Amino acid sequence: MTSLSHAQRLAAYVRTTLGDGPFPSPGGWMHMGAVICDASFQARRKYESTIRPRILQLQSAWPDAATVQGFQARLAMEDLAAAMNFNSPRRVATAHGITDLLAANGVNTRDDLHLWLDQQANRAALRSVKGVGPKTVDYIGNLVGRSQVAVDVHLRAFAADAGVSGLAYGQLRAVYEATATILGHERGGLEHAVWRFKSQTL
Repeated sequence: MTSLSHAQRLAAYVRTTLGDGPFPSPGGWMHMGAVICDASFQARRKYESTIRPRILQLQSAWPDAATVQGFQARLAMEDLAAAMNFNSPRRVATAHGITDLLAANGVNTRDDLHLWLDQQANRAALRSVKGVGPKTVDYIGNLVGRSQVAVDVHLRAFAADAGVSGLAYGQLRAVYEATATILGHERGGLEHAVWRFKSQTL
């Protein structure tokens, strides 16, 4: 089956299961500490009950961490695991790694990161941080207002329900992107609608 055939099948399933929309994009965060922590801590956790409340608390407790430089300064003085109330050395290390990479590349604000991600070399540099895979790179893009498809377990399960399975990450992302085009939706909006639907059923 071709990529277009996969997209047509997935589009039909979206219409049947989710309707015609509109599907608004979630918007992400303006606070760079929130962006970095969301990307670093969210994998394989219940987002609404476990991650989102901690991100909101972090924003309130660390208002000066709204820029990468401000967040980096906080990390030098305080324990991120304690601030997030989340004991995971691996995820804390990922947050530090992303922060240091962005700071080293002069990325300080949401707008900076939005623009920086235009370059494939920069996306590849993010992949060099331990704990950051292709899904996390796409997810970070959505957190700063880009409209992308970050393929996770929920999007894979939804595609499998539609009869589209066994594809590599980049292939399935391309199918979702083509599906969004067929249906006339923003990529990020379609992704979020699918994610919300499956996160309530898985």
